[in-house]
Amino acid sequence: QVQLVESGGGLVQAGGSLRLSCAASGSIFSINYMGWYRQAPGKQRDLVAGITSEGSTHYAASVKGRFTISRDNAKNTAYLQMNSLIPEDTAVYYCEMTVRGIGDYWGQGTQVTVSS
Repeated sequence: QVQLVESGGGLVQAGGSLRLSCAASGSIFSINYMGWYRQAPGKQRDLVAGITSEGSTHYAASVKGRFTISRDNAKNTAYLQMNSLIPEDTAVYYCEMTVRGIGDYWGQGTQVTVSS
């Protein structure tokens, strides 16, 4: 069974930065896709950023230019560097990975709160 463990969330003031990490463990050969999603209270879960196995990235318009997704394949880890945070970024952030030959897995979520 594959498990994803997230870390790095917390409380930060507007304009600050946070770096989220998502480490996968278990029976993993390779990870095709890594993504970050977020869900604010009363809202649906939306894609924030994604990265393919070849390093191609895509971002939600609301975070483009402020957030950067990256991956370390040797560590089976995804990262989300969040800069210039604004209160609208407040949400529970979830990582997702598509494990080759197995399926999709989600992290437990980590709270990011941006105060004004």
